[in-house]
Amino acid sequence: MTDLALFADADLTQDGFLDGRVQIQQPKSGYRAGVDPVFLAASVNARPGQSVLELGCGAGQALLCLNQRVSGLTLSGVELQAAYADLARRNAALNDATVDVYCADLAALPEALRQQSFDHVIANPPYYRAGAHSQARDAGRRTALGEETPLDDWISIAAKRLRPRGYLHMIQKADRLSDVLAACSGRLGSLEVLPLAPRDGRMAELVILRARKEGRAAFRLHSPRILHQGARHDQDGEDMRPEIRAVLRDGAAIGWPAG
Repeated sequence: MTDLALFADADLTQDGFLDGRVQIQQPKSGYRAGVDPVFLAASVNARPGQSVLELGCGAGQALLCLNQRVSGLTLSGVELQAAYADLARRNAALNDATVDVYCADLAALPEALRQQSFDHVIANPPYYRAGAHSQARDAGRRTALGEETPLDDWISIAAKRLRPRGYLHMIQKADRLSDVLAACSGRLGSLEVLPLAPRDGRMAELVILRARKEGRAAFRLHSPRILHQGARHDQDGEDMRPEIRAVLRDGAAIGWPAG
């Protein structure tokens, strides 16, 4: 657990996600969430009455965006940094949501979590390998972006916390897909990968993984989901594709390809 002090109100901004349907307090400087947790939340095929655990929940953006789309979920989150765990609790209250937030290292989950299993586990692990952000001045940003717990451990821990036939959803940098797939081997099956590419003709920068405990279906690599219209940004203003705007503004599901 880090020794990052809790944030004072003066150190925070309050930002709207899903066109203001979800309100999130986050630090003015340091790690600030963008659209990635929104995409993660939009990818989860949860149903009312199911349970969801987020590993590394930060200030709670993904859980609260998922809660906005699917009612009646039992939500839990675990976060290494005390300041961000505190923010997740505050943000849950701000959005009239109930989230059990545990401040803990993934490698040493509290007994209360180790006694539970979940229908869904979600995660947005640090994108960069150990040491890549070691020079970042802000401790929160350094921990959020730079890997301290190996990616293999994230997936191992997720698999242990899933119920039989439960789902893991994870968003990660495309250049780490090989690490993600290797970590799933022998632990999770029915792997599906949905690449997210910024524009037509551009390589995917992010991927969303869906994996199932005890899954037996063949691996599926889907066509990239294109985020913006056109081959380049030619004018001021928003140029997101309508289906992506529906995800980011209206809280729609991202829509995994069927069949």
